[in-house]
Amino acid sequence: MRYTIFGESHGPAIGVTLEGLPSGVELDLDFIRSELKRRAPGQNSTSTARREADEPEILSGVFEGKTTGTPLCAIIRNTDTRSKDYSKLRDMPRPGHADYTGQVRYGGCNDYRGGGHFSGRLTAPLVFAGAVAKLVLKERGITVSAQVSNLAGIPDPSEEQARAAILAAKGEGDSVGGCVRCAVEGLPAGLGSPDFGCNVEGIFAQYLFAVPAVKGISFGAGFALASMRGSEANDPFCLEGDHIATATNHAGGVNGGITNGMPVDFEVVFRPTPSISKPQRTVSLSRMEETELIVEGRHDPCVVLRAVPVVEAAAALAACEVLGI
Repeated sequence: MRYTIFGESHGPAIGVTLEGLPSGVELDLDFIRSELKRRAPGQNSTSTARREADEPEILSGVFEGKTTGTPLCAIIRNTDTRSKDYSKLRDMPRPGHADYTGQVRYGGCNDYRGGGHFSGRLTAPLVFAGAVAKLVLKERGITVSAQVSNLAGIPDPSEEQARAAILAAKGEGDSVGGCVRCAVEGLPAGLGSPDFGCNVEGIFAQYLFAVPAVKGISFGAGFALASMRGSEANDPFCLEGDHIATATNHAGGVNGGITNGMPVDFEVVFRPTPSISKPQRTVSLSRMEETELIVEGRHDPCVVLRAVPVVEAAAALAACEVLGI
């Protein structure tokens, strides 16, 4: 099952095409809409003021409520754009953003408005695709769930702590980052291989690094393993009923690139949003001289809260590949 995301932040629509999707999957549109709503912008003061309905329009691949097995294509129309806010970014790329690399990669032909194809807006069709993947996994008894594990340096923050940290940064014209921890439960042991392209951790990493602002991923105990001894880090085998399990899950459900039957557990780190209203140093590409940039427009002071369903979506798509769907 392969997916292709298309569109730009300020274009007429964004969308996704899913190929290789099994036929006969009942497409629960209420569930898909609820997933998109979890990610949608403009719902409170901790996110961008841009308001989008994010109502999916299915163009192909579904008949009488079930997938046909042919490519499923869906679009989400952009209705609340303010392109003039981004006019200066063609010449003055934002530090930390893909404005500069996008210009170089596409020879200056990229759509820079709102970040174009590099915008977090493109995570909406990713969530659509992930919601479909979740429906496929549900038929096999596999679930995906995530939560914020760190925000602005606060471990497992409460809703109030997260809100206070985000609004404090927003009030100073700044932004904050954080981490999301995710678990995929129900994958059987023996999937994957140690080889390049089939390694379970590598497959998940490929899907997660395609999410804008993700800058790191660790499985199980992750970097904490560096300060453990083997006697602490090893996951003792045990019996749970008639199947083998482990007493702990420091390996994150993967040994040698192969699932061991425990939840595939990982954490991803999101960088602070690059679009901030504080003055920043950049370069004028037309004049080839250093200059100062103040970013205008509407931006998230923190993407972490809205990223939870995005991480789940990427993980669900990765799990489908691991299963060979």
